[in-house]
Amino acid sequence: MKLLLALLVLVSTATVTADPPRPRIAGLAHVGLFVHDVEKARAYYRDLLGYTEVFPVRNDDGSLRLTYFKVNDRQYIELFPERAVGTDRLAHVAFETDNAEALRQYLKAKGVAVPDKVNKGRIGNTAFTVKDPDGHIIEFVQYEPDGMTVKESGKSLGTDRVSPVMRHAGFLVGTLDASMTFYRDLLGFRETWRGSRDGTTLDWVNLQMPDSEDYIEFMLYRDLPAEHARGSQNHLCLVVPDITAAAATVQARAPKVGYSRPVEVRTGVNRKRQLNLFDPDGTRSELMEPQTIDGKPTPSSAAPPPVRAGR
Repeated sequence: MKLLLALLVLVSTATVTADPPRPRIAGLAHVGLFVHDVEKARAYYRDLLGYTEVFPVRNDDGSLRLTYFKVNDRQYIELFPERAVGTDRLAHVAFETDNAEALRQYLKAKGVAVPDKVNKGRIGNTAFTVKDPDGHIIEFVQYEPDGMTVKESGKSLGTDRVSPVMRHAGFLVGTLDASMTFYRDLLGFRETWRGSRDGTTLDWVNLQMPDSEDYIEFMLYRDLPAEHARGSQNHLCLVVPDITAAAATVQARAPKVGYSRPVEVRTGVNRKRQLNLFDPDGTRSELMEPQTIDGKPTPSSAAPPPVRAGR
């Protein structure tokens, strides 16, 4: 009897002290970007890429706080007026979850610095933010039934969209081990590919989200680029079924927008055809076909990660 009671106490204690389970991470929700000239940025995302602007949010004085461009019912590109000239254009990256408060509690239990509570945003969704090992602001957002995202489902999905899916967000990562601990071990992301330009140093690591086809791309570096020069590394990826057709669409729209950069289709190291476009602040929009040129997976690189300068 005493043994049974002892076992019951142990089970009860384990139940109380066990870490909470991790809620679902259902995909890439949005990428937030700082822009210098809002009107020029609007022309790029609206007139070149074909996305509809929705949910503009204003400050108390009537100035623009942020605005959204709708990729699909669950994905957006957010634009914020810049806080300072020449700074990093990446504001934050957001992932969708089905329970923001439970995810906050889960991360808190794992020792991650989290806010004291989740907040309901200006368009009615519940969210909170943390910082990853490189200091990137990562937002977790839960779409609420009374929020604008859900209420406007099925609307503002024009036929002019160059792509209906934002498949990944890429951002600079300086210490691979710390980022793997955060995204893989804590959040449940799964590594799918590693790539190298020259075979001697690792350049990219892709990690797929646990409950989605969406993924993130670590852009590894030895020397951190200056803030004004990070737009090619900190990027978003839009999937297109036919890159040649997408390039033709962009070329036809370019004169109206004043887009003068080259529109060139190339094959990446991952052996997928892609087209790199750049907004007025230099942030890259990578248009990419979902499959490799021959339909076969591209092997991962075994090259070591770069050793950061000064380390």
